[in-house]
Amino acid sequence: MSSGTIAVTAIIAALTGATTVGILVNRRSGVLRETSADPHRDDAALSSALSLSQLGPTVVHFSAAWCGPCGSVRRVVDQVCADLPGVAHVEIDIDAEPAAARKLSVLSLPTTFVFDAQGRQRYRSAGVPKVADLRTAVQPLLP
Repeated sequence: MSSGTIAVTAIIAALTGATTVGILVNRRSGVLRETSADPHRDDAALSSALSLSQLGPTVVHFSAAWCGPCGSVRRVVDQVCADLPGVAHVEIDIDAEPAAARKLSVLSLPTTFVFDAQGRQRYRSAGVPKVADLRTAVQPLLP
């Protein structure tokens, strides 16, 4: 086998691997994942710091002025909140509130959370969630 053939084969293998990884990563984008309680987190302090509603679920999403997909999350959350009265919405600018992002381990934008009325984190999503998925996650949390 010539060195040119080996180089082409290596490039094709690298591109195939990168494409596979990209597909797997994008399949998880926007998917709401149920979360479990963190015994080391003070839910009451977090609830106060994030201005979470104590009357029903709160959708919190982290955004930034430079984040293109963050506007899509805002529209999704606004639609769900309009459809389901009793759901609160808090948008946090990651550049203005980096400490809040650190407390919740936000590593990418947009990141969306769903908290129940007791301030417990119930769901988390990186990327833009689908309206139906967010509605399905929030409805059982309504009083």
